Amino acid sequence: MGTLGSFSNWLSRTKGNISDGVKKFKSKDLMEAIVAGCAVVSVADGTIDASEKQKMAAYLGRSSELNVFNMSEVIERFNHYAGNMDFDVMVGKQEALRVIGKFKTKPDVGRVIVGVCCAVGAADGDFDDQEKAAVRDICNVLSLNPGEFGL
Repeated sequence: MGTLGSFSNWLSRTKGNISDGVKKFKSKDLMEAIVAGCAVVSVADGTIDASEKQKMAAYLGRSSELNVFNMSEVIERFNHYAGNMDFDVMVGKQEALRVIGKFKTKPDVGRVIVGVCCAVGAADGDFDDQEKAAVRDICNVLSLNPGEFGL
């Protein structure tokens, strides 16, 4: 089975658990980490343009996994991280990964963050290699095995 097949299998097995996990671990730090991860995945090609911001905002707005958070705050924080990466992709990405890294010692929470980032990467039906590499970076910061997520 190819990488896409194993990722699809993992996503279908865990989709319901993502929502439960977000609700279980709901906190401002978790929201920051999820949004930072979403921004990292959305700029995986090294740039972010208006259409990518719109795609991400639309996904966040309709996501059942993220609707436990205040959407205007989620979008403001996404714009913060995306703006930092737009200004300097490496510095912005490092800031985002530092926020995500707060959960390095909490693998259950880390899996929720990675799960949402994978869902965002796959939201447009094309979870490309650059997006997968960004999620692998997130896994590494969280000390999680990317293979666990079919990456």
